Amino acid sequence: MENIDRFKLVQKTGQACTALAFSLRRTTEFLVALSDYSIKCFDKDTKQLVSWMRGHEGAVSSLSVHSSGRYAISTSSDTAQLWDLDTFQRKRKLNIRQSVGIQKVFFLPLSNTILSCFTDDSIFAWESDTLFSKYQLPVPQDGSRKHYKAFAVTQDGKTLAAGGRSNLIHLYCLDSQQLFRIIQMPPKVRTVRQIDFLPDSFDGGSSQILGVLSQDGIMRFINIQTCKQLFDLGSHDDAITSAVVCPKGRHITAVMDNGSLRIYSVQFLTQETNKPPQPLVKVVTADKRGDSSWLKMKVHTGAVQRPAKTSGRRIQTKRLRAPAVSTLEDKENDLPDLLSKKRLRTLLKTFGEYPEKYRMFIWRSLLRLPENHAAFSSLTDKGVHSAYLCLHERYPIKSHRLQRGLQSQHKGLSLPRVLSALAHWSAIFGEAEYLPLVAFPFVKLFQNNPLICFEVVATVIVNWCQHWFEYFPNPPLNILSMVENVLALHDKELLQHFVNCGVTSQLYVWPLLETLFSEVLTREEWLKLFDNIFTNHPSFLLMAVVAYVTCCRAPLLLCTHREDFEYFFHHRNTLDIGGMLKETYRLMETTPADLHPGSMLSDFEPLTCGQYPVFNKYPTFIVEYQSQERERIHQQEVEYLRERQALQDLRAEAVRQQAEDEAWYTQQELLQEAEEQRRRILQQEENKLIEQRARLAAMKRELKVKELTLLDAARRRFLKHQQNQRKIELHRLDDEIQRKVSLQAQETAAAVQDMEVRQMELDAQRRLFEQQLAKEQERVSQEVRAEVGARQRRAETEDTTFQSLLQTDSDISQETKRVLEESLAQAEQLEVDADWQTEVIRRLEKADEELEQRRQQLSELSRETHTKEEQLVQLMMEAEGKHWSDAVEKQDQLQEEKQAAAAIESQRRSKLSQQTDNTTQRQHRLRRSQEEPISEFSLKLHLNKFTS
Repeated sequence: MENIDRFKLVQKTGQACTALAFSLRRTTEFLVALSDYSIKCFDKDTKQLVSWMRGHEGAVSSLSVHSSGRYAISTSSDTAQLWDLDTFQRKRKLNIRQSVGIQKVFFLPLSNTILSCFTDDSIFAWESDTLFSKYQLPVPQDGSRKHYKAFAVTQDGKTLAAGGRSNLIHLYCLDSQQLFRIIQMPPKVRTVRQIDFLPDSFDGGSSQILGVLSQDGIMRFINIQTCKQLFDLGSHDDAITSAVVCPKGRHITAVMDNGSLRIYSVQFLTQETNKPPQPLVKVVTADKRGDSSWLKMKVHTGAVQRPAKTSGRRIQTKRLRAPAVSTLEDKENDLPDLLSKKRLRTLLKTFGEYPEKYRMFIWRSLLRLPENHAAFSSLTDKGVHSAYLCLHERYPIKSHRLQRGLQSQHKGLSLPRVLSALAHWSAIFGEAEYLPLVAFPFVKLFQNNPLICFEVVATVIVNWCQHWFEYFPNPPLNILSMVENVLALHDKELLQHFVNCGVTSQLYVWPLLETLFSEVLTREEWLKLFDNIFTNHPSFLLMAVVAYVTCCRAPLLLCTHREDFEYFFHHRNTLDIGGMLKETYRLMETTPADLHPGSMLSDFEPLTCGQYPVFNKYPTFIVEYQSQERERIHQQEVEYLRERQALQDLRAEAVRQQAEDEAWYTQQELLQEAEEQRRRILQQEENKLIEQRARLAAMKRELKVKELTLLDAARRRFLKHQQNQRKIELHRLDDEIQRKVSLQAQETAAAVQDMEVRQMELDAQRRLFEQQLAKEQERVSQEVRAEVGARQRRAETEDTTFQSLLQTDSDISQETKRVLEESLAQAEQLEVDADWQTEVIRRLEKADEELEQRRQQLSELSRETHTKEEQLVQLMMEAEGKHWSDAVEKQDQLQEEKQAAAAIESQRRSKLSQQTDNTTQRQHRLRRSQEEPISEFSLKLHLNKFTS
């Protein structure tokens, strides 16, 4: 991807820059030292001027910033000054003898030590807080001066390298404060212009590579330990002017002799360091002796690496155009002497104006401004003049910045108080009401450089406003007469028109002069006019007034009222500025000497250097009288204002007290209203709470009713379910009885049918009967076990219910009601059970009657086989007796139920005994004894089921 040069313009300083410094505590700010001996601080993001520091009387050669970013040191040839970058105030100043100049003063990294290097090669270390001298570094006494010019310190602040007008570089150990090594560069190096250490990320700040820029424009990088040259930059054809090393040691930026800017990658330059060595660098080591004989020259070889060329790509550089003037040091101060006024006039006549880019510089050169910083500071330090305290009321300006430039009442600004400075310079400028009109265009033009603005205005007043103040407080009648005489010479008709209309020179000349044409010309026209005014004799301004009037003669001849003339000379009009300037030059050339203003006005005289000249060309007694009257009126106004302020304070205090009383009463009323409102709110909340409690109680009652309803419905549903279960059980028992009856009938029929063959199958029947008895016994045992398990489960259920009832004690009334309802339900259940048992007994009696009838029928049939049956019954009785004895033992707990069945059975037996014949009595008894246990066992089982 193509690299594109990018830059951002922060500010146009308008003059040369002599030093730069970065790494301030506020990272967006940086310091710039200018050729006017001042230092400015700019913000790169806002592009605004942060502060302006002055105090040097010579060009600032270097700036050094403390590692914390809070302090800075500026160095010039005669002094070094310590600045506080938080307040931008000077803290300390280092003065020296005039015979010894300062070479460089800078902070040591990671310490509060200041290192100062002087032109006599002496190096001192100072404490930055107290400026007490800590130590002085020794200089080799070998009879020759070193003329140190370049200095560099490692990032850990332990090693100092110094070089000058020789090919020797001295290395000092700042911990031991001794010279520990001297490195001799190749013979081609005659002067060391700049040295810089190349940092490394892994050396802990003790840099081992030193870059040396010599007079041949080649920067050589050597290792100070091995004294081997690693690589070099630049060449004789492509020389380096200056270079800067990145703080992290990754890049090197070099300014080339052709004006281009090159950035080198250190990693790329150091990647080939193993080439065959060449003897280029010599090192001098110490032999622990005090004279020059301890220097031993040892030649060490090292590989030299030239920066390799990139394949297929050319280093992109941005060539800067050479400035129109020379860029040598301090040459700007000599420019006024080098400019030729004749050449400037030729240039002006050719193009009609000066180039916009160089106009301010040419004006400063033409006016030969002295730039007296100290004198100007003494004037501005006196503050705002009393005559301009209310300037903004008389001359309201939309731009607040220009208003502050004119008056500068805002203390936080660094712009000078231009008009106040003029008034402090000469008393007449505090009395002249038109001075703001004269100064306004220059304040607007030089709003970023108040010193230049003040000196330009002062120069204009001294030269182009000659004799203006002789008739003060009236307009300069002599100057107006000069202009009127010239107009009478060149345009009598127009002058006669002015006379006929009652228009004097105070109406058509003085408005142009007191505003310096700023009201009637645009900015470009005004600049073009003053290019010519500053280039010519001071009388050119008066001739320009005549030229303006004559060029506008057509519309002026149409004006007849005084108001029209006033409006015309206070507003912009259609005018060809080029034609006006040509007319001015014609008037300058054709006006006779006796009427020419040049014969009555002095030649141009610049302001004096050091101190401004005394300006007293005005009626002193009038100015003093006006000053005294103004001071008296001012004192009266101050007294009146003080009394009025006291009265206003009393009124304000009374109003405040009344307001406080009213506020207190209002507050009390508000508090009472608030209290009543709170009480009403509390009452409303209590009513709401009562209503909520009532609704909650109603809801609880509804829930209780619903709960009781649900319980009653559940109870009724449960009773209905039990009734249904009982009905189902009764139907099942009926079906079982019917089934058994049918079964018995089938068995009886089968017995009748098989009676004939029983004799043959007695043995088989006996075995089958035994099996049936065993099955019946097993079934009875299972039913008994099921009944016992059901009773145990019921007992556990009742016990669990009882425990849950004991744990439930939340609502006694509800529990009591529930217990009563359960008791009622149990009573109803017992009543249902009793009815059911009665029904069961009735049906059993009916079944017994039917069975008895069937048995009577069977008794007739069994007479025939009584003999064989007697034997069979005898055998069966023996087996049955054994089995029934066990069953009877298990049914002891059911004896009470069996008594009722036994009574019924005895009645039945008595009836049967009466019906049988004597002949069949024995057989019938045997038969009855056989059937009795079976019927009794079945009845007991039914009764047990009913009772459970």
